[in-house]
Amino acid sequence: MWAKQIEYFNNYHCLVPDLPGHGKSPCTDFSIQNCAEEILNLILTKAQGKKVILIGFSLGAQVAMKILSMNPDVVDYSIINSALVRPAPFVNKMIQPAIRLTYGLTKNRTFSKLQAKQLYIGEEMFETYYKETSNMDMNLLIQILEENMSFRIPTDFSKSTSKILITVGEKEKKMMRKSLLDIVDNTIHCKGVIIPNVGHGVSLAQPELFNKLVEVWIHDRELPYGLTLVR
Repeated sequence: MWAKQIEYFNNYHCLVPDLPGHGKSPCTDFSIQNCAEEILNLILTKAQGKKVILIGFSLGAQVAMKILSMNPDVVDYSIINSALVRPAPFVNKMIQPAIRLTYGLTKNRTFSKLQAKQLYIGEEMFETYYKETSNMDMNLLIQILEENMSFRIPTDFSKSTSKILITVGEKEKKMMRKSLLDIVDNTIHCKGVIIPNVGHGVSLAQPELFNKLVEVWIHDRELPYGLTLVR
């Protein structure tokens, strides 16, 4: 899903790890805490004194926030895209029964195509998306969704010294935009922007704009015109 970014930032050392339970990284027990620990170890092993730029989207954005709270000084620049930080207890209770009822749909190509369209996943990536979602274990999917829907801003997130950009799409659900405000209010090293005319997945929906956004952020330049600045 980060192919357009890897192509654009080809003069950087880009690391794109699968989260446990995704892609070619199978697991049976998922937690955001464990993901953050593994990726933080990867960063510490590979960085070796270089500047570190951390970018996460959705579930990956929650993992990125956890990393920033665990080691406040390791990341120089970070971009947190569409991170949900407002737990919904009622929705969380419904995840297990809902997934048990609908899990079979993950193997239905028509249903998967509808999901892929919502996530801005194009034809060139669909087969990979379909294969990986079809192969995901039902209980693991429930764990992932429960972690995602119960995530809160980590206790030590405000201690991060990283220069943090928080983004959300204008067409995303209200709780995502409220989450952006919560995060921005939580730390002084943070700026938030709302990206117009896009839902959940700007890096896929508008890769040229997203790449430009990343580029100006990590070089301390002015943000692209047309974004709604939160702070």
